[in-house]
Amino acid sequence: MDFSFSEEESLFRENLRNFLQRELRPLVGKIDREGIPREFVKKASSLGIWAMTASQDVGGQGAGFLLSTIAAEEIARADFSMATAVYFLLESGWGYVLDRYGSKSLREAVLPRVTSGDWFLGVASTEPSGGSDVAGIKTLATRKDGRFVLNGQKIYISGVLEAYNWGGGHLTLAKTSPEAGHRGISMFFVPTSTQGIEVSKIENMGRMGISTGIMRYVNAEIPEGNLVGELNRGFYYAMDGFNHARVLVAGACIGAAEAILEMGLEYVKQREVFSTKLKDFEAIAFEAAELKTRLEMAKLLNYKAAWMMDREPNSDETAMLAAMSKLTAPQVAFDITKAVMMWMGAYGYSKDAMVEMGFRGIVSYLVGAEGAMNVMKLIISRRLFKD
Repeated sequence: MDFSFSEEESLFRENLRNFLQRELRPLVGKIDREGIPREFVKKASSLGIWAMTASQDVGGQGAGFLLSTIAAEEIARADFSMATAVYFLLESGWGYVLDRYGSKSLREAVLPRVTSGDWFLGVASTEPSGGSDVAGIKTLATRKDGRFVLNGQKIYISGVLEAYNWGGGHLTLAKTSPEAGHRGISMFFVPTSTQGIEVSKIENMGRMGISTGIMRYVNAEIPEGNLVGELNRGFYYAMDGFNHARVLVAGACIGAAEAILEMGLEYVKQREVFSTKLKDFEAIAFEAAELKTRLEMAKLLNYKAAWMMDREPNSDETAMLAAMSKLTAPQVAFDITKAVMMWMGAYGYSKDAMVEMGFRGIVSYLVGAEGAMNVMKLIISRRLFKD
């Protein structure tokens, strides 16, 4: 058993952290107010971090999920509002799916533009009638003269404006054989610029730097070649994507929590009340000790899940570990952020402290992004009681 990172992984983390602390951390407040600057996305592409899981022949690094988890941690550590981390994990998680299941022509048409930072790539599965119930989607895709025609609606979709304004689109789930249930769902790459797509924005409480919105498909036609993989196999591709994305989500929550805890510890070392440093009050010192311990536990669980993703991506144990990571990391990150805000008092409640950005962003992963907490428990319990 070896808990050390390889020389390549350690060097990657060091170089990425240095770049992000220099180029991303100073932008955090601006990102929360105005969005992720496209200039940063283009500059960061020189490090090869966008869709880094994609194969080298389409511009990716062919990176595994342990290396990608390190990147998710470092990005959220620099931008703990979570906006840039969301951008990253969508590119990596769904870039992996498109690279694995997409045709050669589709991969070559889309992924080089994503890895270069020119295009955005996301996923569109959630609908107004349900989020985690992917099998219950109602959007339809019908074949017509060598094309597919989409009708329906997606909601709470990340990156709708980025894809619309910058270029790109989403891996979109639609029913192609409605009578077959989850076995009748297909996946398509749907450019947001497609005629017949209407886009509108939803105002969320957090992750303000990346848009969330609604996409309506009214006789939106896409080429037959935009089908990802086989007809009626989209549900299984999506489940594979969500399993992988959950590991990155957990990594991002851990990175943000680590940065915020460090800010909190520095604050209590300096702040005096009643002629005593806050760090010398047992209530705060013991709480800090507990939170640091829980953070380390979440981190080790996440690293194991990422390690398993690179070795046995389709095993039940790997899927369970991914769900465990997604169940654990957001809650630990939330508890750390809440505690740090309370240590800081009124200052922690202000925009000046910037901790509240992390608080708002992390909550999104508690309420359901990439799978609700109770869905994670359902995944874990089903595997516990299998057979």
